[in-house]
Amino acid sequence: MLFNSIEFAIFLPVVFLLYWFVFNRNLRLQNLFVVVASYVFYGWWDWRFLLLIAFTSLCSYGSGLLIEKFRDTPRKAKTINVLNIVINLLILGVFKYYDFFVTSFADLFLGGRTEGLLLKVILPVGISFYTFQALSYSIDVYRGKLEPTRDVVQFFAYVSFFPQLVAGPIERATNLLPQFAKPRTFDYDTGVDGMRQILWGLFKKMVVADNCAVYVDQVFSSWETQSGSTLLLAAVFFAFQIYGDFSGYSDIAIGTAKLFGIKLMRNFNVPYFSRDIAEFWRRWHISLTTWFRDYVYIPLGGSRCPKAKIVRNTFVIFLLSGFWHGANWTFIAWGAYHALLFLPLILTGKNRKYRDTVSEDRLLPTLQELGQMLLTFFLVVMGWIIFRAESIGEVGGIFTRLISQNFFSLPFMGSILHAALAFGGIALMLFMEWLQRRQPHGLRRWASCPFLSALSFVVVLIAVFVAAVSQEGSSDFIYFQF
Repeated sequence: MLFNSIEFAIFLPVVFLLYWFVFNRNLRLQNLFVVVASYVFYGWWDWRFLLLIAFTSLCSYGSGLLIEKFRDTPRKAKTINVLNIVINLLILGVFKYYDFFVTSFADLFLGGRTEGLLLKVILPVGISFYTFQALSYSIDVYRGKLEPTRDVVQFFAYVSFFPQLVAGPIERATNLLPQFAKPRTFDYDTGVDGMRQILWGLFKKMVVADNCAVYVDQVFSSWETQSGSTLLLAAVFFAFQIYGDFSGYSDIAIGTAKLFGIKLMRNFNVPYFSRDIAEFWRRWHISLTTWFRDYVYIPLGGSRCPKAKIVRNTFVIFLLSGFWHGANWTFIAWGAYHALLFLPLILTGKNRKYRDTVSEDRLLPTLQELGQMLLTFFLVVMGWIIFRAESIGEVGGIFTRLISQNFFSLPFMGSILHAALAFGGIALMLFMEWLQRRQPHGLRRWASCPFLSALSFVVVLIAVFVAAVSQEGSSDFIYFQF
């Protein structure tokens, strides 16, 4: 079920009313209703995959109890934890990576012949997200950071909570699970803020991302015939498409959770206002980057080890992050590209230089800050070309045409309507996020200026309405494929 669909527009208020007015007097029944609603939400695509998420939930739930039971026998506890990790990663590997490895092996040793070797299974929506979420629970129980829950309903609600089930944020059990263990009360102001954040997410998805996608798809599908200026514009549009699409989903998820008295972690923090690559990665897909930091980078030694191991650790997490996104060498190359950009900052100790908000006490950035943001954005856009390409060969072809003689020609614009909506949506999004860069989302109320707050809300509402009327059907979110 898509957030930007008629089905969800009906589903959400029905679930909201039942949650607060029918099941609110009994916590266990309320949590059970969350599980049922979440399984309906997820099963809307394909009910067969409900068995998969249920199995993943049972494995991690059971492993938590067994780890606690054998707490005094470290070897057994470790074996249980490792076994749960292996089972979950094997499931993820079969569905997401098996055909990739078989095809790569066949290309190297079998002349590309894969007859009878490929599974060709459908990738379950959101499997990478809920698998990592379930894994974090058993790992934290093993590390002693979390007491295992004995309430299976609470745990199933934690893994399957529908707002963030299929595209994050990837929640930690230490944050989300305790919220299902205590009664929730509806807070009107939080609910209103949640509705504003949902609207802001819909704006980024439907106005910015979907209109950028029309141009991006048209250009990248025929990149061999496009000029360098057209490819560069398409790459910039894709940068805003993927940001509007993914952060828009996160905003809708976080806003929806607020309606149910649940607080989810922030997943994006104005990443395109970053002054270097390290700051960008602290602000982009925060739930995934912190997951790899806590469960991979730090256990490998983090930054508190010799320089050679720091380099190794940096490449490991970026290559894993790239591979997490999909079974394609382009994602691995994208991860390696960012590792190379990140490395000088790590080695010179400047990776933590920018931990504040840019121009925190000023309305406008300095020329130095503006230059840093533009350079960082340019480097990120070059990376998005690798990410968007279908193959490594296509990456090379696009970059070759990008620096061709016709780079300084006027770019092809395609549909004037979609291009105008894209430019207007991007401009409004950047303007709002710059003004609200210290706030959790772009439509947070401006206490100092209620008139502008109300005006911005109305403008965004009109833009979303126009986009909804002009678009044919509902478009998938990009990160559903991951």
